[in-house]
Amino acid sequence: MKITLTTKLFAGFGLLLALFALVVVFYYQLAGQVLRNSREVEASQRVTNDASNLLRNIIDMETGFRGYLLIGNEQTLEPYYDGERQLVGRFTELRALVVPPQVKLIDQTQRLFQQWSGYSHLLVVEKREARHRNARQSGLDGMPHRRLTEGLTGKQIMDNIRARLAAFESSEERRRRGLRQRLDASIARAQWLSAGLAVSALFLGLLWAIYLVRTFSKRLRSMLDLARRMADGDYNTQIVDNERDEVSELTAALNVMARTVGANISQLESRNQELDQFAYVVSHDLKAPLRGIASASRWIEEDMGKDQLPAHIREFLGLMRQRVHRMEKLISGILDLARVGRVAQTDETVFVRTLLRDVVDTLNPPSGFQVELPFFLPTLTTNAVQLQQVFTNLISNALKYHDHPATGTVTIGCDDAQEFYRFSVADDGPGIAPEYHERIFVIFQTLTERDTFESTGVGLAIVKKIVERQGGRIGVKSAEGDGARFTFTWPKKPAKSTIQAAAVATAPNSIASRTV
Repeated sequence: MKITLTTKLFAGFGLLLALFALVVVFYYQLAGQVLRNSREVEASQRVTNDASNLLRNIIDMETGFRGYLLIGNEQTLEPYYDGERQLVGRFTELRALVVPPQVKLIDQTQRLFQQWSGYSHLLVVEKREARHRNARQSGLDGMPHRRLTEGLTGKQIMDNIRARLAAFESSEERRRRGLRQRLDASIARAQWLSAGLAVSALFLGLLWAIYLVRTFSKRLRSMLDLARRMADGDYNTQIVDNERDEVSELTAALNVMARTVGANISQLESRNQELDQFAYVVSHDLKAPLRGIASASRWIEEDMGKDQLPAHIREFLGLMRQRVHRMEKLISGILDLARVGRVAQTDETVFVRTLLRDVVDTLNPPSGFQVELPFFLPTLTTNAVQLQQVFTNLISNALKYHDHPATGTVTIGCDDAQEFYRFSVADDGPGIAPEYHERIFVIFQTLTERDTFESTGVGLAIVKKIVERQGGRIGVKSAEGDGARFTFTWPKKPAKSTIQAAAVATAPNSIASRTV
């Protein structure tokens, strides 16, 4: 079973979405680890601060207690009682924040504090009673348990409390150091894993994109090559695509189109050949009786003698031969029009100045009739016969229909028009009324009586067909009495249509195949 193009595209997008979802999940988990480690570090720092505050409160109580024993002033007990109030529930709160190995130190510290608290309360009470008995009492005089102070019992208990809290802070510092290391490790792990996953996702996505691009670009290049071959006139090339997906359907459609166009071209060529043969036969069959009529009219004149024929009979016979000559020219013109672009002709290098001089020499205008050429005339590769036919027709019309041919002038012009040259043929003849500017390019249309000027009405139709088959345009600007200016564009390079015609005429009959 072949995988279709749609499946491949959805598989690629699905893979990218799965990688994206995996990256998001890992990000979430890693972020959770970092957040937990960060909270544990903050909690450890809070435990250390609470332990420091606990020790500070105990020291404040000790300072107030000692001051009272020395001077007996009740105000010195304010730090003692403030510290005692601050320590209410402090051990319980601290015990709830620490890990089990540290609970033992907290319990020991609390028991020692309770011992010192009982010791200090006893001595404060005795000091106060001694002061009531003797206002001049100082120091430890008159206190029953003065030996406890003198034996440094309170100092020993306080030193043990400091030692326990110092051990607790050291333990918590080690624990916090480990938590910070774990936090740093989790951050680094999150960075490396996130970067690795992102790079992996990009790498896999890039690989999939390269696979799709290489797969489809090769097939698209084959289709583009087929289109170019068809544009160049080769309709026998076929693409073989075995993928059986949507692109294969497009390839099959292009193959069918190429075969259809090729069949139509072959059929058209066959019909053109039949038409050429028919035109030749018709031309021969039509011209033969016309030549017979012309010969019969001359035989009548010869047999009866020109001088013995009445004037009106001689006029009728001359008019008959004129009509026969016109009909022959008309048949030849129709054949020329039908054959434009269908006869294979090679392109060659054309010196336009030389071509125009040959045209003028062939037309042999009156000595007073001037044909002026511009300073610049190009040299180009094109169909010399057709370009010569265009100039011959335009210049001969300017000469034929000129109202004073003995002194007339035709001016040839040439301008650059990007991919074309714009040629112009202007005369100073009678001109053409604007309403006839389109009509003159229609076959069999003339602006004068046929008996006045021998004209078939085919020349400008042939010119227009030649110019348009080359990819150019032709038009006229004129007004009655102001002369006429015919302008047409001609490609600087051989027109595509002529290349295709030559390719079709020389294309082999074998079928070429390209495999995708």
